[in-house]
Amino acid sequence: MGCVGSAPAKGDGNAKKIRKPKPWKHPQPITKSELEQMRDEFWDTAPHYGGQKEIWDALRAAAAEPDLSQAQVIVDCAGVIVQNTDLTICYDERGAKYELPKYVLSEPTNMIRDN
Repeated sequence: MGCVGSAPAKGDGNAKKIRKPKPWKHPQPITKSELEQMRDEFWDTAPHYGGQKEIWDALRAAAAEPDLSQAQVIVDCAGVIVQNTDLTICYDERGAKYELPKYVLSEPTNMIRDN
């Protein structure tokens, strides 16, 4: 790790720029409140899947960040190694795998209004 003004070393190009996930469709139409409930349940149980709580917290913050450049900073500062640029598969520096479902990263194309 270098200082703020340092440049990456040659060959240190394994850091991937994150991007928004591709549009996706839930198996059935879903409301915003149902989506939020699914997200809350995932994040409440995520640390039980293994890995470090700090990495899960960083991934949650990055997933909730609408500004991709800020999300990139969060991921980079946490030392997250991005496998898929949409954050669906990541690793920490110890090699633990973190899998995020698309519903925590974006909204489905078939979302309906709450009543």
